[in-house]
Amino acid sequence: MAAFGGLSAVFQILGPFVPQAASGVVVGLSVGACLGWGLLRARPATRVRQNFQRPDMTVVIEAGDVFDQPAHLVVGFCDTFDTLSAGGRVINDGTVQAQLLDRRYGGDAPRLDTELTGALASAEPVMREERADKPLGKLARYPIGTVAVLGAGPRLVFGVAYSRIGNDYVAASSVEDLWQGLGGLWDALRTHAQLERVAMPLVGSGLARLGYLDRDSLLRLILISFVSRSRENVICRELRVVIRPEELESVNMQGVSAFLGALASEPHH
Repeated sequence: MAAFGGLSAVFQILGPFVPQAASGVVVGLSVGACLGWGLLRARPATRVRQNFQRPDMTVVIEAGDVFDQPAHLVVGFCDTFDTLSAGGRVINDGTVQAQLLDRRYGGDAPRLDTELTGALASAEPVMREERADKPLGKLARYPIGTVAVLGAGPRLVFGVAYSRIGNDYVAASSVEDLWQGLGGLWDALRTHAQLERVAMPLVGSGLARLGYLDRDSLLRLILISFVSRSRENVICRELRVVIRPEELESVNMQGVSAFLGALASEPHH
């Protein structure tokens, strides 16, 4: 309808110069062109890209596999940094964290645990559970927002604690926890990522029990946090939020594109 309105305004000016015999053809072609343009604009988007000028950076939202991205990788952890699956009882086999063990460490849990121990050496646990209370997994609990930097360049893994796992092995988080976790993540990226591309999944959309927020809201929360902190100090030149293809239907990509456009055009808000 928007396209047809624009063409109608043009035809009111050019109409007197169009032969009467050709008017029907012109109208038919115009309607067809408007329908084609409208369908093209309304098709489901699988990728959104927004460039920012202040600071100079790019944000990309796309469907795909986060492990296939040529970038540093962000993985969400619970506050104990557990890696043991125990048949899916402690770490669900379908989570990004479980995929990290399989796809980046070849299932070698001792090697991942050794790297986590080294990465967390300077972090102070807030408490330690008793083995009688938590029979499986690790006992030391770290503050929300703790980040373990794993691996070596050019593709580091940033493991960020943004949820708490209970002694019943049920993970839970909140908006405050996620916001605090993101803050710790941006600080770690600023220190270690050397402004290079970073890829992250839509954290909070899985088993962290943030189900009272839909995926659109989670995504916008991540984007607001990233853009606001980037305006204090540049974090990276490109952030990619990679959404699983099966989750794409629940994300309004056109709305996200408009939201990013508004963030890019209002650097002082």
